[in-house]
Amino acid sequence: MNLAAFEAFVKVMETGSISLAAEQLFITQPAVTKRIHSLEEYFGVKLFESAGRGVQPTHAAHSLLPRVKNWLNELGDIHYTLSHEHDQVQGRLKIGTSHHIGLHHLPYYLKQYVQEFPNVKLDVHFVDSEQAHEQVLAGDLELAFLTLPPQGDERLSYMNVWTDPLVFVAAPFHALAQQKNLTLEDLLNYPSLLPSAQTYTSQITLAEFEKHGLKPKITMSNNPLESIRMLVSIGLGWSVLPKTLVNQDLQQLDLNMELHRQLGMVWHPSRSQSKAAQALIHLVQCHLHNESFTQ
Repeated sequence: MNLAAFEAFVKVMETGSISLAAEQLFITQPAVTKRIHSLEEYFGVKLFESAGRGVQPTHAAHSLLPRVKNWLNELGDIHYTLSHEHDQVQGRLKIGTSHHIGLHHLPYYLKQYVQEFPNVKLDVHFVDSEQAHEQVLAGDLELAFLTLPPQGDERLSYMNVWTDPLVFVAAPFHALAQQKNLTLEDLLNYPSLLPSAQTYTSQITLAEFEKHGLKPKITMSNNPLESIRMLVSIGLGWSVLPKTLVNQDLQQLDLNMELHRQLGMVWHPSRSQSKAAQALIHLVQCHLHNESFTQ
């Protein structure tokens, strides 16, 4: 029995799919299946049953999951404690990041980090900001880079790293793109394409409408911002996107309104932190300090 088998089990439970678990673990589907079978043989129980294209966890799997997650967290705490006994920054650092931050903001910091600390095995997971927030709270991620929630959790620590302007956009040939001095009321006459209402970005947008007693006509919800950008570019509606995503296929609407979201880092101060995590937090803090000093 090895650690990889338990990690595969947790991933299949989270995704409900052998293929998705394999994709997120960067291994083959047969390798995931083999690891699950090794657990079933060890415990003498059936953990998953076939269900269409996915798998259905058994009662035994549901009973095992919290115990395995607690054990993995305890094992991680042991690793972090032992790492404090060494001056060298080393070991595995499991972090989460939203796709937008991971693609457009984080590479600068991570490139510097891996060059300064080559003995750290950086394990980067691309997840939605809301999911990353919950995983830090549960101890599944040591820290995460995400869209900061409008209301933070008092149990967590937050660091604002980037201010991300949000702009109203549509396709250049869309009717709204031809108009000047638009108001929020003008947008209500046309369908919108916004992230899921559970996302922090959508909450920021909808809160602005609610201030004026308005509710946009949402015809489609889609989480990945790059997907929304494509749908807007073909004329299916207007949206609110980070200014960094605006390209020649989109036109910023003539609307006198400033929206922005805060992007940053979150970690759990009550959990033991490895030297690898402390080093990354310190690297970001130093960069922000130097940036503010030069301005």
